[in-house]
Amino acid sequence: MANVITGKHREELEGGHSTFALFFCSVAALSMLLPADAGANNTEEYDKDAALQISQTAIGQSLGDYSLIAADGREVRLNDYLGTPLLISMIFTSCHHICPTTTKHLLVASEAAQEVLGDDSFEIVSIGFDTVNDTPDALRGFARQQGIDADNWLFLSATPETIARLSQDLGFQFFPSPRGFDHLIQTSMIDRQGKVYSQVYGMQFELPSLVEPLKQLVLNRPESAGHPISALVDRVRLFCTVYNPATGRYEIDNSLFFQIASGFIVVFGISYYLLSEVRRARRR
Repeated sequence: MANVITGKHREELEGGHSTFALFFCSVAALSMLLPADAGANNTEEYDKDAALQISQTAIGQSLGDYSLIAADGREVRLNDYLGTPLLISMIFTSCHHICPTTTKHLLVASEAAQEVLGDDSFEIVSIGFDTVNDTPDALRGFARQQGIDADNWLFLSATPETIARLSQDLGFQFFPSPRGFDHLIQTSMIDRQGKVYSQVYGMQFELPSLVEPLKQLVLNRPESAGHPISALVDRVRLFCTVYNPATGRYEIDNSLFFQIASGFIVVFGISYYLLSEVRRARRR
């Protein structure tokens, strides 16, 4: 029996076609309203192991002379820090937990380092990598919220191009995510020549992971070269500045001086005794 399409059936089919057409048109219109890069953000996902490897590979890399803007609006160039050890912390101001916690802990660690290395022994910069939102005003507010008011610490913003190039130099990766950004929590230590010297990881890292490499940079001063007394003082401070797990602080361990002095006295005493015995034996 042939299939006969009555007028009623035709209306039902046409109505069904119209419903499907309306559905597909709605989907197409909705897709046009989505951001053009919404799919692109998912093409490259955050891989912590890969990010860590890239971060470690950056050690020894020289930084470019980038221009950044301080929270007070003045221009700051990275080359201004040449000759002084520098800590660089990459943050974004809309972060509600990780970046504030990391910054506050860096403040505690830097104050502990300054107690034994000196107030002007190194500099710190926190750089906002979310260039849309990390304006000088936002960074100034972020610093105030974390209680940062140190003379050796600046909060800086930059253009997207500068952030991209600087992040590559530092081995720092960040990816947009529903939480804001996924990124490795790292503080980069830069030596006097502007090269990445060490990376410190974690929100609340152990104090020695920051201070030990910082000691090497601070207490190997170029101006001490060729000056025996200054070089000796730096070496003594390097070996006598030790971490005390009981207090969680760095201290100058004077006991090393007494151990060295005692060693000299013992060696001198033994040498004097042996020399006296040799002379006495010769007289006999």
